[in-house]
Amino acid sequence: MATKKVTVTIPEELLDEIRADAAERGLSAYVADALRFKRDRDRLLELVNWLEEEYGPVTDDERAAAMEEMDELDAEHERRRADRKRNNAGEAA
Repeated sequence: MATKKVTVTIPEELLDEIRADAAERGLSAYVADALRFKRDRDRLLELVNWLEEEYGPVTDDERAAAMEEMDELDAEHERRRADRKRNNAGEAA
């Protein structure tokens, strides 16, 4: 993938925190991931707004069901991360 160097201004305290978190993979990769995440969230918000205009607002029951499903997905992802960590630890030993 082609890349392009840009200049951005970030509050110093935030940059210090990001550098600490991004140490292994690098600041550029961290920022690119954060920008992708923000872009994806913005697109999802556009979709939500369109769906609400088209079909009406989400009900409390629908929202609760969606949150429950997201919790289940988060738990599954956490299980998979833990399994990967265990497998990687076993390979390193």
